[in-house]
Formats: sequence, structure tokens, C-alpha cells
Amino acid sequence: MSSDGEWVALMPTDRLGPGEMTAVEVGNSRLAVYNVDGTFHVTDNVCTHAFALLTDGWLEDGIIECPLHGGRFVVATGQAITEPAEKALRTYAARIRDGMVEVQFSA
Repeated sequence: MSSDGEWVALMPTDRLGPGEMTAVEVGNSRLAVYNVDGTFHVTDNVCTHAFALLTDGWLEDGIIECPLHGGRFVVATGQAITEPAEKALRTYAARIRDGMVEVQFSA
């Protein structure tokens, strides 16, 4: 993602412990926020294979598994690593600022 864009605060960091994830909506965007060992990642929350919310699935060791058909993705990169998922998830730049998780949207 480009370094140009608007940063939007999503949530306080203390709301999401290590190994946890949550759904967040910003405008028309459905996002998933993950805390992987204290590092926050943000992806689209909808599986690229079929419509399912990834935050209804399982997060383990930085891998999210879709609850519908079991496709798995690396949350840091969005890479699809098991079928039936073949297309990567969209990922977003994330940062911590003043105790808040922020995500960057393209300009």
C-alpha cells in the first residue's frame, strides 16, 4: 500500500489482547483487526473465496481460517495459503498512536 493516505483510529489497543481479533466497520469497509503477539494487523473481513466474515473464524499463530470453507490466510500479508481460497486478502497499513490502533486508507 502507498504511504499516502488518511489514518483512521479504529480502537484502543487495550481492547484487543494477543491472539484476539475483532470486526470493525469504517464507512463501507468491513475490516478485521488482529493482535498477533502484540503486533496489530488489519485486513478486509470478508473471505475472498465466498462471503463469510473472517472474524467468525479462527485465528492461530497469525493465520486466520474462514468459518465457511476453511480457507486460510496469513494476516500480516493477506496471502491465501489453503484452498479453496486462492486470492489474497487486502491488507492495510496499521500503526499504534496514542494507545489507538490506526489504519491507513489510500488517498
